[in-house]
Amino acid sequence: MRAVVVERFGVVPEVREVGRPGVPVGGVVVRVQATGLCRSDWHGWQGHDSDIVLPHVPGHELAGTIAEVGDGVTGWQVGDRVTTPFICACGTCEQCLAGNHQVCPNQLQPGFNYWGSFAEYVAVPFAEVNLVRLPDELEFETAAGLGCRFATSFRAVRQVGKVVAGEDVVVFGCGGVGLSAVMIAAALDARVIAVDTNPGALELARAYGAAATVQAGPRAVEEIRELTGGGAQVTMDALGSNEIVQQALLALRPRGRHLQVGLLPAGVQLDVSRLIGQELEWLGSHGMAAHAYPEMLELVASGVLKPADLIARTISLDEVPAALDALTAGTPAGVTVIRP
Repeated sequence: MRAVVVERFGVVPEVREVGRPGVPVGGVVVRVQATGLCRSDWHGWQGHDSDIVLPHVPGHELAGTIAEVGDGVTGWQVGDRVTTPFICACGTCEQCLAGNHQVCPNQLQPGFNYWGSFAEYVAVPFAEVNLVRLPDELEFETAAGLGCRFATSFRAVRQVGKVVAGEDVVVFGCGGVGLSAVMIAAALDARVIAVDTNPGALELARAYGAAATVQAGPRAVEEIRELTGGGAQVTMDALGSNEIVQQALLALRPRGRHLQVGLLPAGVQLDVSRLIGQELEWLGSHGMAAHAYPEMLELVASGVLKPADLIARTISLDEVPAALDALTAGTPAGVTVIRP
């Protein structure tokens, strides 16, 4: 099969022929029909993830059809249209049995623990707890983004942050995760304020339901506090930045909730005294389990949520190395989808 192969961290990868993945016991091999290009892939390529062993194939947002079914798998067959969370849970540990697949200590992640979906085929382990059946009317390009950015934002906003109608929600960073969060929070009738450096991203945020936008910079917190009459109920770091975290906490009103979704490979400094004195909540959110997808898929089917609108460009496998390298200069507006 053809795949994007990283030989050295930070060095632009190449597209070349490699062996197809074997089908794991209890798992399947998926023929990749679409896969998303995410900032997490850039972090992995830069060497920020200790699980990655070179040579490596990135890619963790995927949708496609089952090409092979491993021993022990029931309920799935070749040709089924599927997607999967980027966190593939084992299904048998204490956390999985409690329904918390997204924090499974035995998890495997395509594109990180093993070769991912920037390829024509990818393996999915523990198929019976990780595969999500796709409705026939849902396009593969749209479904690919549900595996990471959209599902991650849905769980963060809806299930972890428990955003309700009328709340002020500030989203810092309007890449794929941030724009998904804007759309989801707006659909919940929250008043969304989007913050980014990119005017194009802010324009998209307004199109997806943001009531106001703020240019990122030293006056961002002041503007947010003015817009919200003293601070927001909820802030979200959708990018992953120490500077954003500080601004997000300052933009909260007392007893506000901060959602941390963006990765922080360099760590972060927290004003713990402010957290205590203002009774602020710091809430981490990491993906979404396969069993939690039905609510999101129903909202997509009904037209309340429109993840297809987030797709700004579709590229080929041969264009991935340059597109990955371009993320070094910043995240472009909208979602990029790859058709292998």
